[in-house]
Amino acid sequence: MSEYLIIGNGTAAVGCIEGIRSRDSESSITVISAEEHHVYSRPLISYYLEGRTDLKRMLYRPEDFYKKNKVKLIFGRAAKLDMKKHTVTLADKQKLSFDKLCLCTGSSPFVPKFEGLETVKKRFTFMTLDDSLALEKALTPESRVLIVGAGLIGLKCAEGIAQRVGSITVCDLADRVLSSILDTDCAAVMQQHLEQHGISFMLGDTAVRFDRNTAFMKSGAEVGFDILVLAVGVRAETALAAQAGCEVNRGVIIDEKMQTSVPDIFAAGDCSEGFDSSTGSRRVLAILPNAYMQGRTAGINMAGGGSSLTDLIPMNSIGFFGLHCATAGAYPDDAEVFEDRTGGIRRLYVKDGRLCGFIVIGDVNRAGIYTSLVREKTFIDEENIDKLKKFPSLAVFLPETRRKKLGGVV
Repeated sequence: MSEYLIIGNGTAAVGCIEGIRSRDSESSITVISAEEHHVYSRPLISYYLEGRTDLKRMLYRPEDFYKKNKVKLIFGRAAKLDMKKHTVTLADKQKLSFDKLCLCTGSSPFVPKFEGLETVKKRFTFMTLDDSLALEKALTPESRVLIVGAGLIGLKCAEGIAQRVGSITVCDLADRVLSSILDTDCAAVMQQHLEQHGISFMLGDTAVRFDRNTAFMKSGAEVGFDILVLAVGVRAETALAAQAGCEVNRGVIIDEKMQTSVPDIFAAGDCSEGFDSSTGSRRVLAILPNAYMQGRTAGINMAGGGSSLTDLIPMNSIGFFGLHCATAGAYPDDAEVFEDRTGGIRRLYVKDGRLCGFIVIGDVNRAGIYTSLVREKTFIDEENIDKLKKFPSLAVFLPETRRKKLGGVV
């Protein structure tokens, strides 16, 4: 019998639990959760504010998930990790022992050291359910909201509160919205759509100083607000891993088995830095599906299995006010770009006969086929590329691959 310990209670932790239980049905599993909530789907916190879901429907697994999987859930914060004794000490001094440990500590908001930020009374981040609940209490129909950051977090916050406040201004040093996943043309389409729903933008500009309810911008402009949301970015939570002697860069360095550089410690999800097969480089892939796959792989290996994960890629499927967007892979400067603008945008980036990345805005049905092509590095001839830019089809895969994807049916 083994003692498994998981620090964190998000998507990666769920994957880890289910990975362990796929091989070991009896050994103890303990989960340490900094948030005092049953595991929930973080992307839904904006939908909660929008009124499109509720706390019960936000659950990522059923209410009996922990009981069914024989998991002991402890609310608290891990403060110290002692690998000599194989123990974790919580902030309340409670000590827990383990044989195998998985770090699923996620990420936390990056808050720059803005001058005068401490003078702003109603300031929030927007990453957790607690953040959403706190922000909700501050909203009024007259509120002027300033969101610093035009990435996914900032824009989902804007969508979630748009019908509950007086005005929303979003600023960002980048010259376009969603700059990490959209190119200039596609970002412009998304920005125009957001503006049509009342969101104002100050791009290429950001706050440098605050004085209570006034933001002083880099451009010299002054912006008045009642509520400030900081959505500049996130940082992987690596402090415990570094304390234990794990190799750490932007995230906790892991191999294809989710093993860290320290025996008996695995890592998964937003805190980890793994291999991006679309670029051939290491990076933090802070995306929910990847977190689950990493967690499950870690769990299987913690329980003595031999699972490997070598085909992770960046991918996103998002939507704002009914306009959907799907992206995956990389957009190399030397890639050939194939585009179709029938009813939206389909932009495919092809290099050496393989789809290395794509952006679809509008009809994202079957975009998963593009994702598979990127992930599997499938060779595509010119005739099929021309077809794919209009509509994704399984026909580009070899017959045996199609059979596998269709469950044996062609």
